[in-house]
Parts: sequence; structure tokens; C-alpha cells
Amino acid sequence: MIFSPKDNLSGKVAKMLGSLFKEKEAKKEAFRKYLDSSGAVDALTKVLVALYEQNDKPSSALEFIQNRLCCPSISEHEKLQAEFSDLQIRYNELLTAHQKTCKELEELKSSHASSSAMPSTKETTDDESSKDGL
Repeated sequence: MIFSPKDNLSGKVAKMLGSLFKEKEAKKEAFRKYLDSSGAVDALTKVLVALYEQNDKPSSALEFIQNRLCCPSISEHEKLQAEFSDLQIRYNELLTAHQKTCKELEELKSSHASSSAMPSTKETTDDESSKDGL
């Protein structure tokens, strides 16, 4: 049996294609295992079963899936963004008020400490009167 160079070349190409196919299949299988072990397959299966079991199919299957996977719709997302912005402003206002109150408290503490370090005039007068009586 005589082999032509063409046969040898096609054999090499077939081996290369076979190894590329095996490598691609190995990557697919690794990805399948990743999705399965992370719970993604179960979550998607449950959502798709719920969609299938709906008597009245929703107008948007994608929106149904997003809602079931706890993803807010675009309008809900915008609403949450606005609420977050309002809360951020309120937080900053409260933080500023808190810092101001803390500063006032420290000033009151320091003024109270300095006034209690100096005896009052009444205490001084009482002390001098008792000394005079001796």
C-alpha cells in the first residue's frame, strides 16, 4: 500500500482538529460543572419552570426572569437610585449636624472644666471669712 503526501497531511489535520475538538469539549464540561456547582443551573431551571407553569404568559419573558432572579427592572432601578441619592443627602445633613453637636458639647465641657478650675467669688469670700474668724 502506497501512501501519498496528501493522505499524511489529511491525517495530521484530522489529529489537530480532533485535539481542538477535545479541548473545546473539556472547556465546555468545566463550564457546565462550574454552573452546576455554583447553583446557577438550579436557579435558572426553577425560574424557567415557573415561567412554563404560568397560565397567563407575561408579555416579557426576560422581565419575568429578571424579577424572579431578584433583579430590579429599569424603572425600579431608577427609583432605587433616586431614593439612594435622597438618603445620601439626608445622611450628609445628619452627619454635619452630629459633628456640630459634638463640637458644641466639647466646647461646653471645656468651658465647664475651666470654670470649675477657678473658684467662684462666693467660695473665695467664704474662705476668706473663715480665715478672718480664726
